[in-house]
This record gives sequence, C-alpha cells and structure tokens, in this order.
Amino acid sequence: MSVAGVIGMFRAPQMAGDDGRMALVDHLRELRARLLRSVLVLVVALVVALFFYNQLFDLIYYPYGLAKEQLKGQVSTTATINGAGGPLLLQLKLCGVAAIVASSPYWLYQIWAFIMPGLHPTERRWTRLFAAVAGPLFITGVAVGYYILPKGLTVLIGFTGNKLQSLVDFGDYFSFFTRMLLVFGVAFEIPLFVVLLNLAGVLPGRALTTYRPWIIVGVFVFAAVATPSTDPFSMLMLAIPMTVLFLVSEVIARIVDRRRANAREFGDLADDEVSPLDEHRQDVHATGVGEEDD
Repeated sequence: MSVAGVIGMFRAPQMAGDDGRMALVDHLRELRARLLRSVLVLVVALVVALFFYNQLFDLIYYPYGLAKEQLKGQVSTTATINGAGGPLLLQLKLCGVAAIVASSPYWLYQIWAFIMPGLHPTERRWTRLFAAVAGPLFITGVAVGYYILPKGLTVLIGFTGNKLQSLVDFGDYFSFFTRMLLVFGVAFEIPLFVVLLNLAGVLPGRALTTYRPWIIVGVFVFAAVATPSTDPFSMLMLAIPMTVLFLVSEVIARIVDRRRANAREFGDLADDEVSPLDEHRQDVHATGVGEEDD
C-alpha cells in the first residue's frame, strides 16, 4: 500500500449533506479513520508512558502503601509478583492504562465527532463543550477512585486478621486498581452520554424525569456493586457525584427539548413574521385599548 493510501485511511470522508446524511460505506470509512487515529494516539501515549514507569509505579503503589501503614500492628501484608515475565507484563499494563487515561480527551472527542453529523446544525455547537467536559470528567472520576482506594484496601486486607499474613500479588492488585479507577472514570461519563443521547433525539428529557426515582436507586445499587469495600463511605463517594451529574444532565436535556419544540413550532416563520402567539397578544391589547376609550 502506498503512503498516500495509508494517509487516506486516517482521513475521515467529508461527504455528509446539510441534513447530516451519509452513505453507509462513508460511515464505515469514517469509523475506520477515527479508530485508527485513536489507536495511533494511544500508541504514542504508551511509548511516552514507558519513560515514566518508575513514577507511575510509585503512583499505583501509594494506595497499597498507605493501607499497609494504616494496618501496621494489625495485619502483616507483603506485595509480591510471580513469574519471570511478571515484571515486564506489569510494566506494559501499567503504561497502557496510563496511556488510556491521558489520551481520554482525544478518543472521547472522536466518539462524539462520529455521532455529530447526525445532529442538526444548531446542535453541533455542543461539540466543543463535549470535548472540553468529557476528558476532565473522566479524569475527575479516576481521581475520586484513587482517593478512596486506600480506604477500600484497608477494609479488604483487614479481614486477614493477625494470625495470617496477607500476600498481595501485585499483578492482581494492579488489575483491581485498574478496574476500580476505570469504573469511577466511566461512571462520571454516564451523565454526559445521557445528554448526547438527548441531543441525538434518542432519550427525551421527559423520560428522565418520569424514571428519575428508579434511576437514582439504580445509581446507588451500581455504586454499591462497583466499589470494592463494604463501608458506606466508598459507595457514597461514587453515588453522590453520579446523582448530581445525572440531575444536571436532566436539566440540560429538558432545556434542549424545550428549545427543539420551540424550533419546530416557529421554525417556518420568517424573521419579520409575527408568530400566532404575538398576534393574539396584539389583538387582546388592541381590544383592551378600545374598551378603555369607549
């Protein structure tokens, strides 16, 4: 394959009409291009992360070290790693996760940009807002998960007791660490995707209001299952921010629905044409004035 052909694979076709319609083949080509771009950025971020492996290792070891310090004198615990290839595999997995988190603003934007052509021109202005909010929200979720992780580890390792020694396989610990942080990161993105579905016309704001109590209950159930420890603090640290973000997304969805309804009602009027509501108000005002004159 020529260099031009390779470059063309990374270029998304710009063949969407004013109404956002595009042929299926062009949709697939665009999807391929955006996936390749995201993979390329992930690979570059992975290579960069390899140069900072020691700092990243200290970062993931800190929650375990803090839990170990809090359990000092109560539980004896030691971190281990198994197999000759264990350290190399750990290094690749750690740098890979760091690359996913660091590049999240870019690949989240690619998801939104793929959906954007199906939106109306007036709704495409949300693209910049999505790109500005999605990445920070994901990183904020990861930061909250990192903050409560030592508390969860302290509770879980504390079940060992003082008659046994806890040998924590660091590969398993890192998998646990990754799932914990990704769950928090993705959970903080859910309200944003609710707004995205509303903009696409799939999820009306009225449905969010109708099922709000069940959604909030579902949020707390999800938080209870997703958090590793049995203490309520960890669950609330995930459930409360998710509930607040959901309520914000509901308000945004209702505003979008109201504007969309107004656009449908008065969309056929010219700029200098009076709407039926304004004509009614003018008639009432004229009648009132006439009666006062009589």
